[in-house]
Amino acid sequence: MNLHDQICVITGAARGIGLATAHALIGRGARVVLVDLDFSALSEALNHLPESQALAITADVSRGEDVARIVTETTAHWGDISVWINNAGLARHRWITDYTEGEIDIMLDVNLKGTILGCQAALRAMIPRRNGHIVNVISTASLRGIPSETVYCAAKWGVRGFTQGLAEEAAAHRIRVTAILPGGVDTAFWDEASTRSAPKQLFLKPEHIADGILRCLEMDDFCVPRELVLRSLDDSDFSVKPE
Repeated sequence: MNLHDQICVITGAARGIGLATAHALIGRGARVVLVDLDFSALSEALNHLPESQALAITADVSRGEDVARIVTETTAHWGDISVWINNAGLARHRWITDYTEGEIDIMLDVNLKGTILGCQAALRAMIPRRNGHIVNVISTASLRGIPSETVYCAAKWGVRGFTQGLAEEAAAHRIRVTAILPGGVDTAFWDEASTRSAPKQLFLKPEHIADGILRCLEMDDFCVPRELVLRSLDDSDFSVKPE
């Protein structure tokens, strides 16, 4: 896809991976809709982006009416959506016995339900044109169980399974679906994670994930990058010393 003048929606775009991806897309000439629940952070992000290429929408991705409004406001402002990136997500780092029911609900609502609703809205907008690309930013937590991230893992395993089924349905309409699975990334995600085992200096930067997303989007439309795992060279499951 040539991204110049393409209209791209990014959820969870006020900071971190979402904001880095917005900068990368704008650098390619795309017009970007930044979606986030945090109005003040979203406003601050918008101050550093060209007005002609950036639009901010405050929305809760776990609410169907909010997600539908993203489509309505985007199409009214700019036109048809070509790219939809489901990046909004959150975690609460606890041992499983310490989670409250509210914490469980919000992680499932934002990470899993929010992605499903976003994909549903994107497909409804893209199917009539038989063109588009949906990207779900998931996590390597969808590949392995992680202590103190059990509920987050549950949500992300669900998103990965959903994305695999979605890719099959969407292909029938000539719409591409890609899963991005980052390992540890240096974002606010870790700010309250007292159980984090790896130092943040070993993590990827948000710009690394944005670059991976960009490369997937810019592939020939005939090619579907179904799943991309991105980990830093120092993000290892095993301690192996060179001989």
